[in-house]
Amino acid sequence: MNDSSANVTMVIQYRDSFTKAVTKNVIVVVLGISINYINAGLIHTFRKHQIFYMNPRYILFFHLVVNDMIQVTLTIILFIISYILYKINVSICCTFILIALFATENTPLNLACMAVECYIAICVPLRHVQICTVKRTIMLIGLIWATSMLSVLPDLFITLAIEPLDFFNSKVFCLRETAFPNPLIIKKRDITYIVYLVIVWFVIFYTYFNILFTAKTASKDAKKARNTILLHGFQVLLCMATYAEPLLKYGLQQWFPKNYPDSLFACYIIIQILPRSISPIIYGIRDKTFRRYLKRYLLCKFSPQ
Repeated sequence: MNDSSANVTMVIQYRDSFTKAVTKNVIVVVLGISINYINAGLIHTFRKHQIFYMNPRYILFFHLVVNDMIQVTLTIILFIISYILYKINVSICCTFILIALFATENTPLNLACMAVECYIAICVPLRHVQICTVKRTIMLIGLIWATSMLSVLPDLFITLAIEPLDFFNSKVFCLRETAFPNPLIIKKRDITYIVYLVIVWFVIFYTYFNILFTAKTASKDAKKARNTILLHGFQVLLCMATYAEPLLKYGLQQWFPKNYPDSLFACYIIIQILPRSISPIIYGIRDKTFRRYLKRYLLCKFSPQ
């Protein structure tokens, strides 16, 4: 039995009680609604003020928040489906998984690009306007999506080529391993994750230490940018936990077999939900410009006419 089938068997063997299932679903839905509500406020603020349209930093942030909302919404839908319907059609599962994977893999790449933008703004400020243009930012976002597609779409193509047509009409417990079960896909995934890990962390460390050395003799903005990079690094660390998730699940299965569903729930909250709650902190609270306009929007919304 391979790792993916073992994971599914463990979930089937230890089903949650009704009370525990309701509790877990309520926690997930409340967290998801809270994060999406805050992110929707950030997106509305971005859309209402033209000053953000011309700043590459906020465009990248807008893209990050949209990805977070997509990822949170889809993973919560799949979480609820796993309790209510349990198994769904493979074709529907594949669609959900593909979109969720696009959003998930976009996040660390987007964070790396934001770190580079901070580095350029602090270390080469005279060339920032020429290098970081709106047009190039849009092209960079397109490149992020193209990279994620090159990573994810082969899973679909391999499955279409190998699996019989009946497989797509069957029903499965919706996981990446059950939607795309071929062992080649798992090996490809591991290699891709290692490459992503090396590239993104190289970018994070390179930009952070360059800004750190600049911050020793430069302005307060450089020190703030250094702290922002640190927060990006923490967010990337949480996002990168996705890449170590298969190994982590295998370890939890061996160490805590009787509490495996609870361990999976904890992994889901830490790996899928928690990283998406950091973006509003970085730009919704710490960034003075965004905070000022967000406050103005909230005051206009809640003040009497």
